Amino acid sequence: MNSFASPQTLVALPFSPAVDDLYSRVFDAILEQRIHAGSRFTEESLAQMFSVRRSDMRGVLNQLSHQQIIVLRINHRPRVAAPDVEQTRQTLHARRLTEITLAHLACRQPHPQDLKRLRTLVESQRQCTEQGRAIRLSGEFHLQLAQMAGNAPLAHFLGSLVPLTSLAIAQFDVRVQDYCAWQVHEEIVTAVAHEDALKAEALLSGYLDDLEDMLLNPLPIPGKNRVAG
Repeated sequence: MNSFASPQTLVALPFSPAVDDLYSRVFDAILEQRIHAGSRFTEESLAQMFSVRRSDMRGVLNQLSHQQIIVLRINHRPRVAAPDVEQTRQTLHARRLTEITLAHLACRQPHPQDLKRLRTLVESQRQCTEQGRAIRLSGEFHLQLAQMAGNAPLAHFLGSLVPLTSLAIAQFDVRVQDYCAWQVHEEIVTAVAHEDALKAEALLSGYLDDLEDMLLNPLPIPGKNRVAG
């Protein structure tokens, strides 16, 4: 929104002035499959659905396109991507190489405020009962942990991988009750707080093992813990 708009102008607009969380709202809808791979939508129809300007929605769609969540093609309607098994495999392999390094770096003198943000995310995950939001919050935990590492290029690269993983999880269609990611995340925060890089790396590696098992095996293993994000 234009910060110089008057209150009278804002009231007159037929759109909600609160668009700061529009990306999260749209991404949640995709992860909840209210907007799914088979959906036929337009920039205008989504703008009406979320009560925002088309220009605001266009910015979100462009961001999701850069993250390979939305496919934008000239003279075609936008559509939600559908990652195949090989794309998911490559994404998870890249995540492992990147995240293990970032977790190690994050354990070097972690700042209390960063740890507080991580714990807040874990608590939000624990309380969340909406599948789409639960998956997104789990992904945000990993992105926040990456920010703590202090390596901007690696954190930026991870930012291109986590949303794709979240989309693959959503399309795998596991019930939110089956997720246990917040417990693992809680243990990772404790390891980082104690600057225990080996423990943090081991927890993250096990987490990614479970994620690969869930997404790359055609049939879920009964009783196997499942993770999100």
